[in-house]
Order: sequence, then C-alpha cells, then structure tokens
Amino acid sequence: MAEEGISTTTKPLLSHREKHFTAGEVVRDIIIGVSDGLTVPFALAAGLSGANASSSIILTAGLAEVAAGAISMGLGGYLAAKSEADHYTREMKREEEEIINVPDTEAVEIAEILSHYGLEPHEYGPVVNALRKNPKAWLEFMMKFELGLEKPHPRRALESAFTIALAYIVGGLVPLVPYMFIPIARKAVLTSVVVTLVALLFFGYVKGHFTGNRPVRSALQTAFVGAIASAAAFGIARVVQA
Repeated sequence: MAEEGISTTTKPLLSHREKHFTAGEVVRDIIIGVSDGLTVPFALAAGLSGANASSSIILTAGLAEVAAGAISMGLGGYLAAKSEADHYTREMKREEEEIINVPDTEAVEIAEILSHYGLEPHEYGPVVNALRKNPKAWLEFMMKFELGLEKPHPRRALESAFTIALAYIVGGLVPLVPYMFIPIARKAVLTSVVVTLVALLFFGYVKGHFTGNRPVRSALQTAFVGAIASAAAFGIARVVQA
C-alpha cells in the first residue's frame, strides 16, 4: 500500500532527469558578439572597398576596428552585468530590511503571490508560516517571485565581457580573411561578401535553433541585415568618392 500523500507513480520519476538548456546568458553574449562582429567589420570593409582602398589598408583598418570593437563590446557587457549584480544587491538589502521591520506586511505579500497561482488560504497558509521561520528562504522567495530577480553568478560580469569580446573577434575576422589573401580589393570584397553571407546564414540558423525561433527564418533575417549594412556602407562610400 502506498504511503499517504505519495503517488505510486512517484518511484519511476526518481530516475527521471529533465534536460533543459541552461546556458542562456552565455548564448546571449555569443549572439551579441558574433552578430556585431560579422556586421560592423563587414560594412567597414565594404565601405572602404567602395572608396577604392587597397586590400592592405582595408585589412589594417578592419583589424583595428575588430580590436577596438572587441574592447568596447566586452566593456559594455561587463558594465551591463555589473549593473545587474549591483541592482540585485541593492534590492536584496531593501527586501531584507522589510522582512525585519514589517514582517506581517511581507507575509501578506507571500499570500498574494501564492494566491495568483490558484492556491487557497488553507493551502498557502502553511507555506507562509514555513517561510517566516526560515528568513533566508523567505528572502530568496521574495527576490524571485515578488521582484522577479535571479541571483547573478559572482563571475558573471567577467565571463560576459570575455565571451562577448571573443565572439566579436571571431565574427569580425570572417569578412577580413579574403583581404589577407587577395591583394585587389575589388576582388577581395566579392569573396568577402560570399564568405560573410554564408557565415551570417549559418550563424542565424544556429541562433534560431538556440533561441527557439524558426532556424531558417532566423538565418535569412540575419543575412538580410548584414547585406543591407554592407550595401549601405558601400553605396555611401561610392557617393562620397564621387
């Protein structure tokens, strides 16, 4: 006979392991870095090619832009992650003070949160009492369910900076590779266009797979944005030169 409150179907579930994708923040950083890395140097190289610059000049300018862009993007990622961590710390201290100074009010807020999930007073009452006896769990509950904040990883800022910067470098080198081997810029730019569009299609497909969007649609959208950016830069350079 099964124990009271425990379903007989529970035992098979003990060996069940759910597989969820949990590297969302890393993927987001890679998407930010690679997408900008593929697009910005690509547009710069196309623009300089439109101005009839030599492959060596385009390569030098492109590598300088990749270096500067990686530093800028990495710093931006670091500051963004650091701001999120600082915001979490401030809100946690504020919530902790409220739990100490106005515990009854905070308890009512727990009840309101649980009632939104369809729980009745006799169901969420024991939960409220249990949390009141465990201040640490109470604080974590309020941070997550009242404020919607997840505790950031201690090394999140540095990891974000490094990931975005490295992804930017990898993406930025793709449109510049043809200029390393083809001395004539007008020929190099055609190869760069083909190589970069293929990379954009591949990156867009992978991005769509990880973000839950339609991979083919994501691939086409990503390639389209890159093509528009490079075409605009090339056209502006031609107009200015004329």
